[in-house]
Amino acid sequence: MSEPGVTSDLTNSGLQQINQHGKLKHLSLVRTQEFLSTYFRRVNDLGLLLMADKCKTMESIFLGGFCRVTDTGFKTILHSCSKLYKLRVSHGTQLTDLVFHDISATSLSLTHVSLRRCTLLTNHAVTSLASNKDLKVLDLRDCRNLGDEALQAISTLPKLKALLLDGSDISDVGLSYLRPGVISSLISLSVRGCKKLTDKCISALFDGSSNLELQELDLSNLPNLSDNAVLLLAKSRVPILELRMRQCPLIGDTSVMALASMVVDEERWHGNSLRLLDLFNCGGITPLSFRWLKKPYFPRLRWLGVTGSVNRDMVDALARSRPFLRVSRRGEELGVEEWDNSDDFYMHDYDEMDEFERWLLDGEDENADEEMVNAVDNAEAME
Repeated sequence: MSEPGVTSDLTNSGLQQINQHGKLKHLSLVRTQEFLSTYFRRVNDLGLLLMADKCKTMESIFLGGFCRVTDTGFKTILHSCSKLYKLRVSHGTQLTDLVFHDISATSLSLTHVSLRRCTLLTNHAVTSLASNKDLKVLDLRDCRNLGDEALQAISTLPKLKALLLDGSDISDVGLSYLRPGVISSLISLSVRGCKKLTDKCISALFDGSSNLELQELDLSNLPNLSDNAVLLLAKSRVPILELRMRQCPLIGDTSVMALASMVVDEERWHGNSLRLLDLFNCGGITPLSFRWLKKPYFPRLRWLGVTGSVNRDMVDALARSRPFLRVSRRGEELGVEEWDNSDDFYMHDYDEMDEFERWLLDGEDENADEEMVNAVDNAEAME
């Protein structure tokens, strides 16, 4: 895959042909970054300035890979689209805080904002954005200059449902600003790759909080996160559906046991809320964990990520004993990458009847369970 040739790439002139009648409500122009960095190299501020004249009816805009567009171009779009409520900009290499400096003076009421890999942004941009109190989704992944001051501003957003902060410079103290207000409304939180975070981030988020709605939590690639954090998470009884902890070297068997034993409420089975658990390349996972991944634990688990070096026979036995469970050993992301494929907030649509209910109706497969136990015993004997 490579960028289009100069003669066939999008230009300022071509941009004007997209919305000639000014009736377009949704616009998505994205140069893919999946395999290599590619950009719209023939579009600059002039293209966006001319396009802005016919953008008054725009409600959502997604611009990705416009490397020659500066604050001037992006700011013109914001000030011209009075009906805009969804803004997504990715790989905005020249986008700075100045774009949002006077956003409070506009009539905009943004509900969805994604600024992924806009690496020049700082806390000041988030402070300005926080004037939009109707914000529901805020995606700031790979904005590495954002720190605790940004979280202070985010803590004032009462309707926030999804917050993605991957790769930012936040600390445990910063996360505590989300409690008790924002954390009670959040459904999805990702702090993947925020290297400053430690076990204390769990207590910073959940201590003293009740009636939480959080369903998705991504704690992947945190070198200082250990089993102690997962023990705290289990004690908090947060009804999480999706928990990602891939590439955490200090996470091990104790975490699996804690999650398997977690009771969300007194009327439910152990560990039953989890639908997705990603433990790929966690340093302390051994065959012992697989004893806690068999029935009756995690009865609603649908996706499981494990380290590629785990005994293949053991993984195969687990898959046969739990036919509704998808087990991944190759490190691919589990589930659907909702934030890259949809402008809307997305939750996984699981089958109507989960594995727990099927067990109650069909009974347990004792042969599959016995095979699973034997595979674990053999794996432990080989260690």
